[in-house]
Amino acid sequence: MKFFFIVFFNGLTLAALYFIAACGFTLIFGLMRTVNMAHGVLLLFGAYVGYEFVELTGQWSLGILAGGIGAAVVGAILQTTILGRYQGDELRQTLITIAISIIMADLMLWGWGGLTYQIALPEMLQGGVRLPLLNVGYSSVRLTLMIIAVVIGVLLWLLIAKTKLGIIIRAGVDDRTMLEALGFDTKKIFIIVFAIGSMLAGMAGVISGSALSVAPGTDFQFLLSSLVVVIVGGMGSVGGAALGALLIGLAEQYGLAYAPTYGVVFTFVIMVAVLAFRPQGILGKAEK
Repeated sequence: MKFFFIVFFNGLTLAALYFIAACGFTLIFGLMRTVNMAHGVLLLFGAYVGYEFVELTGQWSLGILAGGIGAAVVGAILQTTILGRYQGDELRQTLITIAISIIMADLMLWGWGGLTYQIALPEMLQGGVRLPLLNVGYSSVRLTLMIIAVVIGVLLWLLIAKTKLGIIIRAGVDDRTMLEALGFDTKKIFIIVFAIGSMLAGMAGVISGSALSVAPGTDFQFLLSSLVVVIVGGMGSVGGAALGALLIGLAEQYGLAYAPTYGVVFTFVIMVAVLAFRPQGILGKAEK
């Protein structure tokens, strides 16, 4: 029973990490309908930037902020110079962002090498705490990761659902022509959204490099997981991203624990089932 609940907590930790990474993806892909296959490499870039800042300053929180800002700047540049020109052209966006992903990944491989990096944690997050009901120790950083995911989810939901910017973003997605007719600059709005989504990816990279590690290939891993989470949960839904991340995180961990040979199969069984019975995702809205 202890093993079962430890796997459960590990699944929650992985779900929190997937949710933070997928939040930026669902914001860009779900709301803007921009196919950003460079999402994973932005996460990897943020992780490397965060690593350098933590090594330089010794401040973990500053590393998360730096990683997020670094990824946001790169994302804003991509949207301004390249992707904004092909808004609504999904095929070109896909091909362009795949090319950008390959180029950036090779540049980072040249700059940081093929080594695995572990981002240093502050003293208060090192070690673990004893879970009272199970009477076992559990990593402090993993518990903190769950709290961070909840905070980010609430803030992102408030931004989209309760603020003027969120209303403008949703209006721009539903009827871009009408929003432009009302005098709003949709290009700037989409740049802001893309920057926010990229910032979340960069922050997720730093957090991932702290809880786990960061190395070449991390970008593809999180791009794939973000795609699956958004497909399962529903595009453009923060709640859907949370639910999708929870299902995928738990499926992966229980699969690895009880059926390691076929662990990855459970993830794709969930995705296939959702696509078969609810193609728009569990909490997604059907296209009109």
